[in-house]
Amino acid sequence: MNNLKKPVSINKGYHAHVYFDQETVDFASRLCKEVGERFGFKVGRVHQKLVGPHTKWSCQIAFGPESFDDFIPWLDDRRGELSVLVHALTGDDLADHTKYTYWLGDSVEINLDGL
Repeated sequence: MNNLKKPVSINKGYHAHVYFDQETVDFASRLCKEVGERFGFKVGRVHQKLVGPHTKWSCQIAFGPESFDDFIPWLDDRRGELSVLVHALTGDDLADHTKYTYWLGDSVEINLDGL
C-alpha cells in the first residue's frame, strides 16, 4: 500500500475514484452500487474507458466531509485489491489531484496534462 498520508477530512467536499479493469469490473460495479444504496452518495457511471485524468477505468463517488470518517474506513475495508483515489474538491483541479489526495491501496498514475 502506498499510503503516504492517513486520510483526514479537512475540505468541504470529496470525490473517491474506484479504479478497476476487465477482471475486476463486476466487483467494482457491485461495490459502487452498494455505496450508493448504503450511504446515499451520488455515484457516477462505471466507466469502462478512460475519463478525464484517470489512466484506468473508474467510477466516481461524491461525498461531503460529514460522511468522511465513516465512509473512508468502510470503503478501505471493502475495496479488496482495488485502488481508490480520494481527493478534495477545492475548485483547483490540479491541487485536488496532487496536493489534496489520499490513496486506498496502491497509487495509480494520474494524467495531469489537462488539469
